Amino acid sequence: MHCITKLLLIWLSLMIGKIKGVDRSPPNVIVIVADDLGWNDVSFHSSKQIFTPNIDVLAYHGVILNRHYCAPFGTASQVALMTGSHPLSVGTQSASNEPDQPWTLDPELKLMPEYFRDAGYATHLIGKWGLGFSRKDYTPTQRGFDSHFGFLGPYIDYWDHSLRLRNTSTRGLDMRRNLDVDYSVNGSYATDLFNGEAVRLIREHDQKKPLLLVLTHLAPHTGNEDDPMQAPAEEVEKFDYIRDEKRRVLAAMISKVDEGVGQIIQTLAERDMLDNSIVLFYADNGAPTVGMHSNSGSNFPLRGQKYSPWEGAVRTVAAIWSPLLNLTAGRVSNQWIHVSDWLPTLAHAAGIEGIPIGSEIDGRNQWEALKNPAITVRNVVMNNIDELHHYSSYSRNGWKYVNGTSWEGKFDNWMGELEDEDELSEEEYVVRLAGSVVGRMMPLDLEHVARLRRAATVECEVEGQVKACQPMESPCLFNLMDDPCERNNVALDQLDILEELREEVERYRQTAVEPRNKPADPRSDPGFYNNTWTWWLDEIDSRSNMYMFPVMIIVISIAIVALLLLFLRPFKY
Repeated sequence: MHCITKLLLIWLSLMIGKIKGVDRSPPNVIVIVADDLGWNDVSFHSSKQIFTPNIDVLAYHGVILNRHYCAPFGTASQVALMTGSHPLSVGTQSASNEPDQPWTLDPELKLMPEYFRDAGYATHLIGKWGLGFSRKDYTPTQRGFDSHFGFLGPYIDYWDHSLRLRNTSTRGLDMRRNLDVDYSVNGSYATDLFNGEAVRLIREHDQKKPLLLVLTHLAPHTGNEDDPMQAPAEEVEKFDYIRDEKRRVLAAMISKVDEGVGQIIQTLAERDMLDNSIVLFYADNGAPTVGMHSNSGSNFPLRGQKYSPWEGAVRTVAAIWSPLLNLTAGRVSNQWIHVSDWLPTLAHAAGIEGIPIGSEIDGRNQWEALKNPAITVRNVVMNNIDELHHYSSYSRNGWKYVNGTSWEGKFDNWMGELEDEDELSEEEYVVRLAGSVVGRMMPLDLEHVARLRRAATVECEVEGQVKACQPMESPCLFNLMDDPCERNNVALDQLDILEELREEVERYRQTAVEPRNKPADPRSDPGFYNNTWTWWLDEIDSRSNMYMFPVMIIVISIAIVALLLLFLRPFKY
């Protein structure tokens, strides 16, 4: 009873704070990113198979961002979050930053944690960095984060935290606490570790400073190829109604992310930090249903998947919650938002100025639009111009242009449609919502929940004759407002719009920064560094200096002896 009373008082304090409009210190900012989470893998998009009750309740009390766009792969999305710039503007548009490649972001770029730290925030990163570590100066605590607990590369094994690439001699440990390799957590499930670290940091946070906490999960990205799908057995058992074994494990992986959201919200409330916090949750790209790193995720009914030009790659799960949004009730937003918008948006909410504004495709401050659905800030979304895979994907005012495609069209279809037999009932969904950690903290209006869930569901019926798109033969055009699943190619019916968008894409192509990617460096092999991934270029320089010192001593000694012999030899007159 005491616990229920305390939770009711917390909720009342949130409501009173919104009504009074009290003065506040800069808000705490919590950003939670899921890796390779599919559009149809959260229940607030009407999935009846994988339930995400904590995320859902938070979304139902906040803003469900139904047109939230990321890059088609993780490195580019992480770059956009950290810089507020489109990947085309900073040269990270072509491929992921692999751990054996000696490149990173331009060191001159100022990143999100640097802006927030300069404004007095405590800044922490948990989980994936993914932006290069061939030199120590490229790593999180050298780029604005006060602390980092997690991995530097793109993914790891969930239990032993190692990563093995195809061209390396061995598996290398990639788990660090700040700059030190962390051997102590071997055998602990990665998602639990990251959730636990978030809880610890919030509990120990000195509230004299506001908090920036960025949690970039490993889940539900796959681990190493020899054991890609991993979750605790007891968690997998909760989803025994899903017949597909791979998707059953995926559900458990996502459930652990959802569990962490509940823990974070509860801990913020316990520390009396929740009523002055902004909590953002999103997926960095769509799920890879098939192919490389496939996790059996579903973007259905959206077309395509990760690494493609289609909506299934770039239109991602997202929701934001905060008392500072002054909402009378949760809502579904159909405003266009790009991941690069989060730096200027969150900085504005925190009272931080000086975020540079680039071209139309770069980040825009969406804070007022989040509070007022009548405001439109963005009407252009550049998905990508990928010279490596030879495609471009771009939209303006709901018209989408696609020219070319990736992976020879292997990801061009509608994948991940689910079987009705593997679904749970609406009654069971309501029970899980109400029984979740966040559901016990925030009251549920079930009629309002049902309305929001319907509004967040994408419908893809196309009237009349459907015209197919063959993007490797000719450019395609889609009206996303009427056809969000890209089934009907209207290029021949809208030639003027097709040409306008083609010209705009070409303009962005001409101004794009050259990709920074570099070939793999075999000297990065973790077998050279005690089976750990490390900043190998610094290690090589250090070893070279170690060997150069005695060589220099020998050379100097020889020179001194030669000079002595020269001056001590008998003079001839």
